[in-house]
Amino acid sequence: MKPPKGAGRIERKLWLKINDSNIPSHVAIIMDGNGRWAKKRGLSRIKGHKAGIKAIENALDSALHLGVKVITVYAFSTENWIRPEYEVSVLMTLLFQFLKLQKKKLMNKNIRLSVIGDRSKLPRIVNKEIDRVLVETRHNNALIFNIALNYGGRDDILNAVKQLLDKNLEKDDINEDLFSYYLYTKGIPDPDLLIRTSGEVRVSNFLLWQIAYAELYFTDVLWPDFDTIEMLKAIIEYQKRERRYGGTGGI
Repeated sequence: MKPPKGAGRIERKLWLKINDSNIPSHVAIIMDGNGRWAKKRGLSRIKGHKAGIKAIENALDSALHLGVKVITVYAFSTENWIRPEYEVSVLMTLLFQFLKLQKKKLMNKNIRLSVIGDRSKLPRIVNKEIDRVLVETRHNNALIFNIALNYGGRDDILNAVKQLLDKNLEKDDINEDLFSYYLYTKGIPDPDLLIRTSGEVRVSNFLLWQIAYAELYFTDVLWPDFDTIEMLKAIIEYQKRERRYGGTGGI
């Protein structure tokens, strides 16, 4: 794949290794390591979260050049509410500021915002800004930037089950396609590649139904250090694998 203008020597070599006929359509990311990144530098956790925002921008730019269609980031889980109240408050403020600042960039880059999760617990000011950006970017079609907010995979599945029960359907009417329609991600293809940073090797209640056949990629790199070079490494590793979807292999 042709490198973008301004790419450094190492980055250019990696771009040239990319097979542009085998790009994952949907990349999901568990952005982990902001706090540890800050601690290593003697900074506050909040500084780490701010550095993580820059990494999101880099990931979006990389995805655009690669031709990825959807990028989903795990921004705030249903479990994150147990963090210190001050940290949660700052995270919500950073989210609001991020949306406000990114709106123009999303428009200029033809990126559409999408949000999944239970938004009812989010601050009103954050929800208002989300709604505004959702409306303004709704016709953009170069890339879907999907943010998981107050999201949990188990909650997603339970919510779908409850909606199906309300429909009074016969059990034979329920299949995978119908069930998927009632998930938060309806209308979005399942992830082809799941990336987790910071060395943790688990999926942490993220897109449990949707990642059934995703390729998993774990890296020791902390999220604020996950730059274009690291994204390209993940894509190159993805392209080395043979996706079987459970059809072959095993015992």
